[in-house]
Amino acid sequence: MAIEIVEVTSRRQLRKFIYLPEKLHREHRNWLPPVYMDEWKFYHPKKNRAHAHCDTTLALAYRDGVLCGRIMGIIHHAFNREWKQRDARFFNLDCIESREVAGALIAYVEEWAAARGMTHVNGPYGFSDKDPQGALIEGFDELPLIAAPCNFEYLPALIEAAGYKPHIHWVEYKFPIPGALPDLYPRVCKRVMRSGKYRVLDFRKKREIRPYILPVFRLINESFEPLYGFARMSEAEMKSLARQYWPVLDPRFVKIVLCKDEVVGVVIAIPSPSTGIRQARGRLLPFGIFTLKKHMKKTRQLDLMIGAIREEHRGRGIDVLLATQLIDSAREAGMEWIDSHLELEDNHKIRAEMERLGGKVTKRFRSYRKKIEGRAPTSRKQDAGPLS
Repeated sequence: MAIEIVEVTSRRQLRKFIYLPEKLHREHRNWLPPVYMDEWKFYHPKKNRAHAHCDTTLALAYRDGVLCGRIMGIIHHAFNREWKQRDARFFNLDCIESREVAGALIAYVEEWAAARGMTHVNGPYGFSDKDPQGALIEGFDELPLIAAPCNFEYLPALIEAAGYKPHIHWVEYKFPIPGALPDLYPRVCKRVMRSGKYRVLDFRKKREIRPYILPVFRLINESFEPLYGFARMSEAEMKSLARQYWPVLDPRFVKIVLCKDEVVGVVIAIPSPSTGIRQARGRLLPFGIFTLKKHMKKTRQLDLMIGAIREEHRGRGIDVLLATQLIDSAREAGMEWIDSHLELEDNHKIRAEMERLGGKVTKRFRSYRKKIEGRAPTSRKQDAGPLS
């Protein structure tokens, strides 16, 4: 069997790249398709401003002429300057269960990266932490979340077979909406509010949120900058991300804390859109958006999307205040569960709070890293062994 790796250079090839996972995962019971209108924008340099400071490449894998895999390579120049590294990233790796196919795809990105002076490759990583990070390694029977990895169980082994070592780990918690919060929570909230320094914004209409969009993203830039893999967003990227999630935003679950009219804390959750996206098969136009909204009205799960507190205001109870406000609104809306989305495995403070609220780890994720400096290029067309 022969494997051929073909660089994506045309719209027709890009269409194959975008829709290949739908074919690969057609028998995958717990797969969540992407929102395809967002996928087309993601790969468009004029519509996704992240391309402005990144080099990218896309490739397809054919085995005996049959399309069977894909991969994306990214060099994030702004990230490399900030972290003083020469790293590339692989992303969107999806293929049949074959070490040869996965190895050929990854080798393509390694050669591409080495030719541009990179010394390491990490992945799976997108442009930023707003894209799915890592590969799912535990929790394959759980409901997948939007903007989180959703892969076959065999994918981590294929990555490791290509010489990659574990790098970063994340966990995902799920916890029930409590009927009553721990005694500590109301005490801390009273103390915070008595200080007179802080004010909590509670929203009822989307338009009330608009003035705070850019201040919230600026806070995220400052708060997340020390985290590995995070890259600061430009204002164009902020506005693009806001537009992407605006249709699923529910103002009841957006909580902002102000100090002298400055945004110093935020938490945003959304009614889980996963079942609606799956029912619509990722196609929101022309009628899938109604399917999505119907399921979001019926769901009893909230998905946490973002949370941030300005560094100098941490340790003052703002985290407890935000959590209390969000849980109160969730209870009032009839929600029963909250899913934490991805949390760094070594973020012990956040994990302790999740567990204090009865949270249990339901999923684990892992990214990988490999040194490529000095590695000799290999042919893009290889003889493959038997299907592994």
